[in-house]
Amino acid sequence: METWPRAHRLSVDEYYRMAEVGLLVPDARVELIEGVIIDMPPIGSRHGWTVAQIVKRLNATVGDTAEVFSQSALRLGRFSEPQPDVLLLQPRGRAYRKAHPAASDVLLVIEVSDTTLRYDLERKAPLYARHAVPEIWVIDVNRDELHVFRDPQDGGYRDVAVPAAPGTMPLPIPGATLDLSDLWGD
Repeated sequence: METWPRAHRLSVDEYYRMAEVGLLVPDARVELIEGVIIDMPPIGSRHGWTVAQIVKRLNATVGDTAEVFSQSALRLGRFSEPQPDVLLLQPRGRAYRKAHPAASDVLLVIEVSDTTLRYDLERKAPLYARHAVPEIWVIDVNRDELHVFRDPQDGGYRDVAVPAAPGTMPLPIPGATLDLSDLWGD
């Protein structure tokens, strides 16, 4: 009987060991998704500017009520450690110094898409849903669109929307909002 060979999925621990021994260069733009190392494209100027604006605005808005991380690792189980563009996290202070945040720490994930929209929508959004990340936003800088995913259930999100003219968006912190209105257009 003929069998199909199985792919070897790397664990997060193996991924880190590869980096420690020099198999991954220190500044490599990669992330581990479901046991596979994914090469990420370079950050374009519009992408970088958008991330910087969001981080600045989130920090000003949330103060000490949450932590804002930019392009940092998020531990999602044994086989995945994506590096979302922006993470809005529970305020755990120095605890994040000892370990990367996990899905249970996340209030909001923001992915900014320049060349990776399909990947972010079809691969990463379901990954976040399977790990019960409560809310994600995917910002398409090419089409000036915001994709909002809320309420993870059964490996997907029950509430999915693309607001017609995203302006002030509610944050998953009581009474907090984020103005995105001037991020769109040239």
